[in-house]
Amino acid sequence: MMAIKSINELPKKAIRDTYGEMLVKLGEIDKNMVILDADLSESTRTHKFHEKFPDRFFNAGIAEQNMIGIAAGLAYSGRTVYASSFAIFLSGRAWEIIRQQIAYNKLNVKLVASHGGVSVGQDGASHQMNEDISLMRTLPNMNVIVPADSIEMEKVMEKIHFIKEPFYVRMGREKFPVIMPEDYQFELGKGYILKEGKDVSVIACGVMVSIALQAAFELEEEGIDVEVINMSSIKPIDKELIIQTAKKTGLIITSEEHSIIGGLGSAVAEVLSENYPVKLIRHGVEDRFAFSGPAWEVMEKLGLSVEGLKKKIKQGLIYK
Repeated sequence: MMAIKSINELPKKAIRDTYGEMLVKLGEIDKNMVILDADLSESTRTHKFHEKFPDRFFNAGIAEQNMIGIAAGLAYSGRTVYASSFAIFLSGRAWEIIRQQIAYNKLNVKLVASHGGVSVGQDGASHQMNEDISLMRTLPNMNVIVPADSIEMEKVMEKIHFIKEPFYVRMGREKFPVIMPEDYQFELGKGYILKEGKDVSVIACGVMVSIALQAAFELEEEGIDVEVINMSSIKPIDKELIIQTAKKTGLIITSEEHSIIGGLGSAVAEVLSENYPVKLIRHGVEDRFAFSGPAWEVMEKLGLSVEGLKKKIKQGLIYK
């Protein structure tokens, strides 16, 4: 449960900065760990590991498919491997290689992508990856995680580092509000209730969790009681919690910085349709490409904002 009443009270930190810090921390205790990057180490923050452990860092150049092949070979030799690039390149350009070499063989490779979603901003539609969760969660053996903030990213890495399976972890570019409690512990396959409510449930991931919290705080002043759930573990997903909150409120809104096709919204819809059908509205990027512009302006124009989410919630309540 949150004690604050506005996310504006919270500090902000880029999740990719925590990623770089955690690579160094884990590298100090695990000499069997190696890092690969595709010539974007400054942006993905893997350069921090390179500075500390240059003999365990490999720059594959602008050759993401080759990087995945190298990662597979290192994993076969018993290494714990992290491979990073922008989400558009890591999950898109290298998808077939990930499928054939990493997922099919269930290798110990952590694919950690930065610059996911439209908050890449000025890089434009060619680099705004809104399909990666969909691509990754369809792969057998692949775990998919979208941390809500820097605290959760730290806890995610502490957990998945010691699970010898394939993971896809998605990070944004911008600084996100730090919303998770300091004593939070990430559990694979589990969601987390940040705010309880009785009228409507918002199930969100990534930056949309903090936006969902702010929307809930503002709607509370209008007499609308919103339950906010951080569903960072997209695959495996917390079926029990989804069904529990659906029974409680009878209305689900999913919110994600991703296409509404194939991502969190689709994953939640699958659970509900097979177990406890209720009204579901998917909030995210509609079936379209976005455009270049400052990150938060792009988000605003696409409706990925507090006001955009509040509008979706109110639409759902009309039909409840």
